[in-house]
Amino acid sequence: MPSRTDLVEDLMARFPHVPREAVIKEDLLRGGLAFDESALTDNESGDVKPKSYFIFSFDHRTLPELGEAALRRPPEEIVLTGGPYGLRRTVVSVRTNPSSPYRVKPDADGRLQLFLDGKPIADVGLPPMPDYYRHTLANGKQVMEVAPTIQWGYLVYLTVFRVCQYFGAKEECQYCDINHNWRQHKAAGRPYTGVKPIDEVLEALAIIDKHDTLKTSTAYTLTGGSVTSQVGGKTEADFYGQYAQAIEERFPGRWIGKVVAQALPKADVQRFKDYGIQIYHPNYEVWDKRLFELYCPGKERYVGREEWHRRILDSAEIFGPRNVIPNFVAGIEMAEPFGFTSVNEAIDSTTEGLHYFMSKGITPRFTTWCPEPTTPLGKTNPDGAPLEYHIRLLESYRATMEHYGLSSPPGYGPSGAGNAVFSVSSFMDSLPPAPQD
Repeated sequence: MPSRTDLVEDLMARFPHVPREAVIKEDLLRGGLAFDESALTDNESGDVKPKSYFIFSFDHRTLPELGEAALRRPPEEIVLTGGPYGLRRTVVSVRTNPSSPYRVKPDADGRLQLFLDGKPIADVGLPPMPDYYRHTLANGKQVMEVAPTIQWGYLVYLTVFRVCQYFGAKEECQYCDINHNWRQHKAAGRPYTGVKPIDEVLEALAIIDKHDTLKTSTAYTLTGGSVTSQVGGKTEADFYGQYAQAIEERFPGRWIGKVVAQALPKADVQRFKDYGIQIYHPNYEVWDKRLFELYCPGKERYVGREEWHRRILDSAEIFGPRNVIPNFVAGIEMAEPFGFTSVNEAIDSTTEGLHYFMSKGITPRFTTWCPEPTTPLGKTNPDGAPLEYHIRLLESYRATMEHYGLSSPPGYGPSGAGNAVFSVSSFMDSLPPAPQD
């Protein structure tokens, strides 16, 4: 039986226009990696930035199943360089899987390396604990809990509502573990604020602004669960918008303001713009009509796929097409028992969606699917989608962008292998180098 190394090297050879870095990165993102205990962090008191669990678990096991990694968190991200494949600097979000063939551990000389099938394939760098994580809010809360940073410090991720009002089997997206992630952290006794007060967010941002003297943090994302009724007496646009308004009033122009929310009616989207948001992410999740209805039952019930897409196009009239960047979850197209059974069919479907949006100047982006074990699709597809799907998607994504004369979307940092910091998929690693927005 071919090894994982055989699979990776075969795809590198078959798709030479896809950076080798992206092949390794996609495999790590879809299947996770294991950590030697010596490679785990000392949590908040150590010198390595620990994983913040900022919205989803992004793990292949529940916390009780992670062993020592549940007590001493793995790092937020790792950076890969060198090795037999000559990897350029590659930032990868950490998705823990104790049974992965990839393992981070020291070599015989004590240098931290990534091993695949027992052989070293890259040097591993760990994110240093930023100065702002060493400070607490006046009430004792950690900056990491209120305003964690990801993408090697580029993005402040503000999950201000940590549960979703699409609830239960008939409404929750079938690949999403936001509600379970909330439950498992509360059960473990970890601090995990459900609705983050605006004053705490502002206080955390003030600490970041003061101590991030190099201005590495460039953008913030406001996000959380979908709001189908109200939170704190406010509908979705006004709930998330109030944070943007407060941030922009306190820190005008300090960060690129982004919001991940549902595809909302035009008047609500205009309010996002009025509140100071610059980039809007109305995620469409999966392109195929049948799969959208099956995998996103709440979104289909409350909004519907066709209306969702119409609202995305309408929002481009307010933000401009370049600043509307809907996400999809790459890989769920092939999830059993309902997904496509061949890579060709899945790529054809996903590419159809790319053409639909890119032909109108809207550039989607994607997150590589992590099959979390408490989700319906994760339970039935613990290995995720085939690696070939992810590599061919990178090829198709770049080709479609070039076909319509589009460049990498704003708010994601630099593009190009060796430059990219976007850590939850390789789309930025696979695009040509371009100036940072």
